[in-house]
Amino acid sequence: SYTAFPKPHGKRLRTTNMMERVNRELKRRTKVAGVFPNEESLLRLVGAILMDINEEWVTGKRYLTMERE
Repeated sequence: SYTAFPKPHGKRLRTTNMMERVNRELKRRTKVAGVFPNEESLLRLVGAILMDINEEWVTGKRYLTMERE
């Protein structure tokens, strides 16, 4: 539950903003490809996009830290 985290993180954790952002990015980048020849090609692209997003989150500015502020 989000209540186990430090209080300043509560709003960020209980909203769906992060998930909505991921969904928008997936939609934007799959639109460019248009039609996929098979399900495997779609899954490869989605997997690559999710790995890119994860890499940005890991190496970028920390969204959340467990340190108390």
